[in-house]
Amino acid sequence: MVFEYLMQAVFTVLTPMNMLVLFLSVGAGLVMGMLPGLSATMAIALLTGLTYNLPTQSALIGLLGVYVGSISGGCQSAILLNIPGTPASAATALDGFPMAKRGDGGHAILLATTSSALGTLISVIFVLTLTPFLTNLALKFASWEFFLISIFGILICGALTAPGNALKGWLSGILGLLVAMIGLDTVDTFARFSFGNVNLMSNIQLIPVMIGLFGFPEVVKSFKREGSGIPLKVAKFQFKRGLSSVFRNWTAVIRSSIIGVVVGIIPGVGEDTGGWLSYWASKSRSKDPDSFGNGNELGVISAETGNNACIGGALIPVLSLAVPGSAPAAVLLAAFLMHGYRPGPLLMTESPSFVYNVSIYLIGASLMMWVLALIISRGTVRILGINKKILMPVIFLLCVVGSYLINYTYFDIKVMFVFGLIGLALTSANFPAAPFLLGVILGPMADSNLRRGLRLSDGSLLPMLQRPICLFFLAIIVFMILGQTGLLKILKRNRS
Repeated sequence: MVFEYLMQAVFTVLTPMNMLVLFLSVGAGLVMGMLPGLSATMAIALLTGLTYNLPTQSALIGLLGVYVGSISGGCQSAILLNIPGTPASAATALDGFPMAKRGDGGHAILLATTSSALGTLISVIFVLTLTPFLTNLALKFASWEFFLISIFGILICGALTAPGNALKGWLSGILGLLVAMIGLDTVDTFARFSFGNVNLMSNIQLIPVMIGLFGFPEVVKSFKREGSGIPLKVAKFQFKRGLSSVFRNWTAVIRSSIIGVVVGIIPGVGEDTGGWLSYWASKSRSKDPDSFGNGNELGVISAETGNNACIGGALIPVLSLAVPGSAPAAVLLAAFLMHGYRPGPLLMTESPSFVYNVSIYLIGASLMMWVLALIISRGTVRILGINKKILMPVIFLLCVVGSYLINYTYFDIKVMFVFGLIGLALTSANFPAAPFLLGVILGPMADSNLRRGLRLSDGSLLPMLQRPICLFFLAIIVFMILGQTGLLKILKRNRS
């Protein structure tokens, strides 16, 4: 029966109509992912309305195609311009942009695109085989676990992006957490740090912050650098070199895929955390960790494999519990309901073929993404050959437009400018911007879950120390702080 469902889904994808839908949706997702401001969540939301009158299976193919394309597309602007197209690609920029600056932009895109496709393909195996088992693990996460995983993610990001001085990375992350507190809180809807401003009450939007932190400083710095008008060297694609690099690091691909799937299953965490955790795992196991952040191929491979593996992981709780694992998966859940499917415990009884259809459609989308992304990148990689004094004003205009498109308000453009200045200040003081961004992303989750946990325990932190998963995360956090600050070495020296 399972084989019949899988073959039926394969034949459905291969019809001319659905191949066209897949081509257009993946292509649209790639373009939206590349443009700062058009996130994966927005891409799926925009396409949901357009798929309403399509046949059900064609609509599902289109929705999954734009999801895969938008998560994968963000790596191109991250590599070529150091401006992540989506928050999920922030980790990719750490090594991708240095590779582009030394003339390996095409090679970096080939690595990222291939890793993205492999991450999605491997995650499909988990969707098909481990959905019930991994979902049970996610159900054990409560408020305290979500709070600690938020702090854990920020600490990892801070340690990775500020080598040699993790305190700077952690301070940057704490500043991001403080920014996330602005606006109505998620528990009592009480206005905080808004000073009576209606725009601030609606919280600081993520996309203008991201564009400001990464895009604005890059535009300004390009005019300050000596020789900024000289175009960078453009390297040609070398398929043999790129594919051999990916498959030479097959253990990192598998490890990052597993991390991405597990992170994707945990509701509310998302693709960006999956990319950072995969990056951290590869760097911590590397024999040359200092090369990360300076154009290490493994950094690009790990980050892109991890964030794309989250796609399959995020769909696992959607299909089995009707609980989205990420923001794009939440929009996708609404789209599934709109098209007559009811994800949850009864899905396998009511629509037994649905899980297998989704799995095959994800495989088709990842393969189409790999082909289209490499075709598109033959043009996008030439961005490096454009004179910076011509290119950067265009990039600046896209930053402004991308910020405006979130809510169609000029306030978001002002937010982008403010955080652009903050980004410049962070850069000049050698503080990394990535932990700041992750603090803004994970801040609401950390805040709401901490307060919810404290309310349920009447203000006591004791329940956090009585939960095994919490103790696991606390132990890692403590060891990380001791190790990065040098206290662990001092303790070992005193013992000896």
